[in-house]
Amino acid sequence: MAATKEESRQNDTNELGWKAKLRLPPPDTRIRTSDVTNTKGNEFEDFCLKRDLLMGIFEKGWEKPSPIQEASIPIALTGRDILARAKNGTGKTGAYAIPCLEKIDPTRDCVQAMIIVPTRELALQTSQICIELSKHIGCRCMVTTGGTNLKDDIMRLTEPVQVMIATPGRILDLMNKNLVKIQNCNVLVLDEADKLLSQDFKGMLDSIIGHLPDDRQIMLYSATFPLSVESFMKRYLKSPYEINLMEELTLKGVTQYYAFVQEKQKVHCLNTLFSKLQINQSIIFCNSTQRVELLAKKITELGYSCYYIHAKMNQQHRNRVFHDFRQGLCRNLVCSDLFTRGIDIQAVNVVINFDFPKHSETYLHRIGRSGRYGHLGVAINLITYDDRFALHKIEQELGTEIKPIPKTIDPSLYVAEAQPDDSEKDDEYYRQQQQRQQNYHSQVMGNHHQRTPRTPAVHQHQMHRAPPPHNHQQMNRAPPPYSQQQMPRAQAPLQQASRAPPQHQQQAVA
Repeated sequence: MAATKEESRQNDTNELGWKAKLRLPPPDTRIRTSDVTNTKGNEFEDFCLKRDLLMGIFEKGWEKPSPIQEASIPIALTGRDILARAKNGTGKTGAYAIPCLEKIDPTRDCVQAMIIVPTRELALQTSQICIELSKHIGCRCMVTTGGTNLKDDIMRLTEPVQVMIATPGRILDLMNKNLVKIQNCNVLVLDEADKLLSQDFKGMLDSIIGHLPDDRQIMLYSATFPLSVESFMKRYLKSPYEINLMEELTLKGVTQYYAFVQEKQKVHCLNTLFSKLQINQSIIFCNSTQRVELLAKKITELGYSCYYIHAKMNQQHRNRVFHDFRQGLCRNLVCSDLFTRGIDIQAVNVVINFDFPKHSETYLHRIGRSGRYGHLGVAINLITYDDRFALHKIEQELGTEIKPIPKTIDPSLYVAEAQPDDSEKDDEYYRQQQQRQQNYHSQVMGNHHQRTPRTPAVHQHQMHRAPPPHNHQQMNRAPPPYSQQQMPRAQAPLQQASRAPPQHQQQAVA
């Protein structure tokens, strides 16, 4: 009897111990909209996940599941096919990554889950999330995309790989060369499924699925589902479970405005926006790669820090720009529609459509780069006379209102509330963590009449410190361009754009 009590006490202590040892990041205290808070109240522990996976989830800073995660994870764990539709930035990556990693057996030397995404940047981002979630599990995640050296992939495939994140062209190339064998891959995820099923990747997914076993599980996730998805669903999915959390199409936290301008006034208007808005980070969209480079040149000439990225750039430059912008080394990024899919940069609070898109799906994905995970953001559209019909059409198709831009935009619509000093916030956070663990331990050990042991202190070097909030006066104007000594390598492509463009190009953007 005494031995049983001792074992019970030891189990309770172990239960407390793993939570006390977690290296949790400081909590995100910013306002969140009902897009991510309108749940049934479930916790990640309710899904009966492995403890090692739970540790990765909590250390990632994910406190509670979002609505799409709450609806998707338990169904995915049963092995059923899924067709899930949810808004941009509401946690779709976690909705499929968590059940994929839960099913992985690290002792098996074969690819057990494959995640296909349409762009190289999204593949890098998704693989990083999978690596962080699985760091206590012991499984190996590998990313492979076009534009990189095939020999590097071959070398990495000599070691065991359980989860593969890839773009369609590269993974199909590896399969055809018999370098990747997926006959034991029982889970296939298509993220941004509508893009993967478009004409850009015609026939590739059919070939990939042909290599999979018959008892595979296929899960599709996207914010938009055109008719092409229906034919794919009938062909490959077996009585899929359908999730639709799109009562409205646009994010509640993103306020949309338009400014009616002439083409030649756009750069001047953009300069005014930079001086008036409290920008943390911004993404500026153009409709062509040529205009991306020309606009980036104009912005740097105006004295603002700026990177650019588009599909025709060298892949190493693309990777470096993507990495450095995520790290906050530059405030403004000019890009093409390459960056409309799935890219998650929490610091972006302003999206500007320098060129207005022609299609509602493109518009929806563009403005979804701000207001990530229920936070606040603003989308500003520069509209010319030729864009007036597209503006009306997109408003009608999305069932949303794009308002005329006011003289002054209320900062509370897109600027996070002022945060306390970092040191004060960290100290308060540490005290709350210790108190929570002590209360929990007291409750668990109460029946054993044992003195509550002291909870190990969490050292500051173990915490992922949140970036300090910007001072409002500092945000009124972006920092000056980097000097030659300070300029990161990512900005090297801008030097290529500094050559004087042809006369007709200058007129297009000037």
